[in-house]
Amino acid sequence: MAVTVTTLKKMKSEGDKITWLTAYDYSFAALLDSAGIDAILVGDSLGMVIQGHDTPVPVTIEQSAYHTECVARGVENAMVVGDMPFGSYQVSKEQAYENAVKLMQAGAHVIKLEGGELQVETIRFLVERGVAVCAHIGLTPQSVHQLGGFKVQGRGAAAKRLLEDAIGVERAGACAVVLEAVPQKLASDITNKLTIPTIGIGAGADCDGQVLVLQDMLGIYPKPSPKFSKNFMVGAESVAEAVANYVRDVKGGQFPTADHAFD
Repeated sequence: MAVTVTTLKKMKSEGDKITWLTAYDYSFAALLDSAGIDAILVGDSLGMVIQGHDTPVPVTIEQSAYHTECVARGVENAMVVGDMPFGSYQVSKEQAYENAVKLMQAGAHVIKLEGGELQVETIRFLVERGVAVCAHIGLTPQSVHQLGGFKVQGRGAAAKRLLEDAIGVERAGACAVVLEAVPQKLASDITNKLTIPTIGIGAGADCDGQVLVLQDMLGIYPKPSPKFSKNFMVGAESVAEAVANYVRDVKGGQFPTADHAFD
């Protein structure tokens, strides 16, 4: 049965953990779909793991749409989430809508964009025009240069701002929010505060779901993987088994552990 935004909200209410992974092509999308992944994120992480850049900043909307189209062809049940790349939505609400349409026409069911309070009006504008939006707060990789590197966000006084960001994007109509590199206690508080699902990546086990970059969880990215990732190929005899183990461990609460989270 096809996974929709309604499915994800129902899973949150029932305590059924949500599984996301990234993919960028037809073959991996079909494999992930067969393994029962709830959603496939066509992330701008493709700039790093596919194109070899140091950050996702160089990815264009045309490239994102191309990879979304490839993934969509391999999917029968999983929800496809298309990532809005850097520069494709920050100029104006109209620009954001124009580029969101490109991803939806390529096969995305939901689009994802980075930013909290600053993007509230854009999120509202898109939702009012029929676009399902997933927000992304905490560590926002497109702003890595502004943040001074890939660092944990939301410690100390910044925790209140992140909580306000989460509440703001929910009120604007976001259907879910990704929490990246956020202290696990703060992520837990945000998850309990919201009625929309939280999808954690380095945000602890209390989030409603988890997402990892596929190349990290398969141990094939040639550069060091982040602390919050885990190599699921260890002990697996195939990629399919590794993905199935990821689904099992997220659903069963075995992943992530405290070793994959931040205090």
